[in-house]
Amino acid sequence: MNLVEKVFGTHSERELKLIYPIIDKIEKLRPEMQKMSDEELKDQTRKFKERLAAGETLDDLLPEAFATVREAAKRTLKMEHYPVQLIGGIVLHQGRIAEMKTGEGKTLVSTCPAYLNALSGKGVQIVTVNDYLAKRDAEWMGQVHEFLGLKVGVVLNSMTSEERKAAYNCDITYVTNNELGFDYLRDNMAIYKEQMVLRDLDYCIIDEVDSVLIDEARTPLIISGQSGKSTKLYEVCDVLARQLTRGEESGEFNKFNAIMGEEIEETGDFIVNEKDKVVNLTAEGVKKVEQFFHIENLADPENLEIQHNIILALRANYMMFRDKDYVVKDDEVLIVDEFTGRIMPGRRYSDGLHQAIEAKEHVNVRRESRTLATITFQNFFNKFRKKAGMTGTAQTEEREFRNIYGMDVIVIPTNRPVIRKDLEDAVYKTKKEKFHAVVEEIVKAHEKGQPVLVGTITIETSEMLSHMLKKRGVPHKVLNAKFHELEAEIVAEAGVHGAVTIATNMAGRGTDIKLDDESKALGGLKIIGTERHESRRIDNQLRGRSGRQGDPGESRFYLSLEDDLMRLFGSDKLMSMFNALGVPENEQIEHKMLSTAIEKAQKKIETNNYGIRENLLKYDEVMNEQREVIYAERLQVLNGENMRDVIMKMLNDIVEGAVDMSIGDEQSADKWNFKELNELILPIIPLKPLELNDEIRHMKKDELKHALKEKATKFYEAKETEFPDAEQIREIERVVLLKVIDNKWMSHIDDMDQLRQGIGLQAYGQRDPLVEYKMSGYEMFEDMSSAIREDTVRILCHIRVEQKIEREAAARVTGTNRDNTAARTPQRRAAQKIYPNDPCPCGSGKKYKQCHGRKPLAQ
Repeated sequence: MNLVEKVFGTHSERELKLIYPIIDKIEKLRPEMQKMSDEELKDQTRKFKERLAAGETLDDLLPEAFATVREAAKRTLKMEHYPVQLIGGIVLHQGRIAEMKTGEGKTLVSTCPAYLNALSGKGVQIVTVNDYLAKRDAEWMGQVHEFLGLKVGVVLNSMTSEERKAAYNCDITYVTNNELGFDYLRDNMAIYKEQMVLRDLDYCIIDEVDSVLIDEARTPLIISGQSGKSTKLYEVCDVLARQLTRGEESGEFNKFNAIMGEEIEETGDFIVNEKDKVVNLTAEGVKKVEQFFHIENLADPENLEIQHNIILALRANYMMFRDKDYVVKDDEVLIVDEFTGRIMPGRRYSDGLHQAIEAKEHVNVRRESRTLATITFQNFFNKFRKKAGMTGTAQTEEREFRNIYGMDVIVIPTNRPVIRKDLEDAVYKTKKEKFHAVVEEIVKAHEKGQPVLVGTITIETSEMLSHMLKKRGVPHKVLNAKFHELEAEIVAEAGVHGAVTIATNMAGRGTDIKLDDESKALGGLKIIGTERHESRRIDNQLRGRSGRQGDPGESRFYLSLEDDLMRLFGSDKLMSMFNALGVPENEQIEHKMLSTAIEKAQKKIETNNYGIRENLLKYDEVMNEQREVIYAERLQVLNGENMRDVIMKMLNDIVEGAVDMSIGDEQSADKWNFKELNELILPIIPLKPLELNDEIRHMKKDELKHALKEKATKFYEAKETEFPDAEQIREIERVVLLKVIDNKWMSHIDDMDQLRQGIGLQAYGQRDPLVEYKMSGYEMFEDMSSAIREDTVRILCHIRVEQKIEREAAARVTGTNRDNTAARTPQRRAAQKIYPNDPCPCGSGKKYKQCHGRKPLAQ
């Protein structure tokens, strides 16, 4: 605590002083609420809505509304809000983050602000991290809201569009962050307004807000469609990657060295930089790749795909590890969430990395997908008029919450003092010694019956410890990505005396661990961390599983100098200190210097990760502005607006652009380039060819523009008269515009992605990559807008009455990077039946019957 905080109190303490008087008002209303009958209590909702309509604000209603919810919860759930839970509710209503320790009842906290804000009739979304919690909380807390006459909905991955729409139209909707984000993207891919499911984004409460807005913010949401690209190159590059030799890094080689033309001594064919998670080919490696593919220069633009794929193959083989980053199950590579240890079904690494891992593991390599729509969580949640969040751990990331989301963190006091003992880290020289000590500690606790929860970072470690405990005859349960179905059940039982539970990173988050009386008498739940995580928050979450609501408990982390965190970011001084002290084998050491070094390493990584997320947001801001423009144009079409004025402006813009490109401002008519002008206009608007004549000879440039615009307008008006029904041509305009926008926008997303990947090279030319990206992105958007104009006008000017024009999706959705979309709807044939003589859809050029449709020979 610094001097200012000592004198004036922390930010949270100062803000809480302003909230306490409101709590006093709520407390004073308790007798009045208790006297009410059920019917009177339910009627409060009607009264509040009338008062809002009469001009009162939500803040005016807050004390009475919170008191009403507290009484309703007491009658329906037999749970009554503690004052600290009401404080948390006020913080959420104010659009801030409430940091509340584990076991303080965050789920109940959300009922008050959700009810209050739902009175406005604009809808409230309560965002959770998985379907299980969304369903549980909707059924559990939903009883309070339904008692008070509000409608509660839940959105689950398996639901249809109709079910989703109905759920979002409720007063309060429970939904996961992924489903909500993807529904926003899908709404902006809809071709009829009726297909859209979301309401306006008014107010949301995000549970486990650090998990949603920090941990998951490095990966944007992506909806994909099928790409026609071959998968063979991944397999070929994997073969080559295994033949290349890994070299040793020798010192840091930065952009300054490159600019100064300095050389670095290289060994092997490629270098793996674990710290920055980068793989680079050496000069020798480049030569081997060129020889393997029989190419002259790997750096040539036409070899960009080979260059990209060999790096992917090296990353897959040397930086992505089975049973840590992913698991292989049923001939499929499944990603493991690095923060929760859970499998993420349907999610795929982007940019070809997933295919490279599939090639490495010799499973079926799936075709690469095309991005149809994408958005970051930062930009998505910032679209809400007001947002709030709650978690047990947010303080360490307050700077990020303020800078990116405009939310401050308020630390809410606990209902009862925390009496858990957090012991100093036990540090060992080697991993072997560390795990030996961990097992001894588990055995000792188990013998006296004290429950133990062991936290591991990887699946591999959880299984290794399980094996060691089996040898010692200690019964235990393992909870990792491979056995996540029983997650909540296993975690809930971890506090029973004698229980030993091994869990990967914060599995079962959101599930309470209740202690029985024997466990309390034995010192409560013992937490053992087998490694420090990159983020202090994740360590604090593990600690927070013990000592809820004044329960006893203890926690300790066991580390070794061989752990990744210590090896990559800890100082060499630590090893020297260990050696100087002459620490015997299997002996632990506790030292303030060690703890400080570990915290410094964690802060260093947290700052680095924040930088990555901030950078992602800066780049996505460019796309976000463009996305807003495109989505607004689509919405006009979907709302059934008359687009004739838009089309006429496009027509005029094409004429203006063509004249400006082919004719100089000061040129006289006899110098005008009619050939170029005709080539620019006539393929789009089929007017009569222009040539120098008596009428044109005396015109100025602006007069020519005016005359051409009149001709284009008359041509389009004549085209309109070909259609018997005026509404028919208006709908055709909407259909054509929608189709052209969607096709161009999808290609633009791909192009911007390519630009983003290549823009880093600008740094070598001493230019800011972000500035270059913004400038290039703006130019590309202008080009796309111009292409939308030209294609739309060209199609409309050449349309025939007998042509059948219907709305259709620009591409078929094949999935997303975060869920298994296929599970949502019944499977129907997506394409026409393929007959034996049709071309094979794999793109080989052969007939289907001679390729993938070939019948196997009889055995």
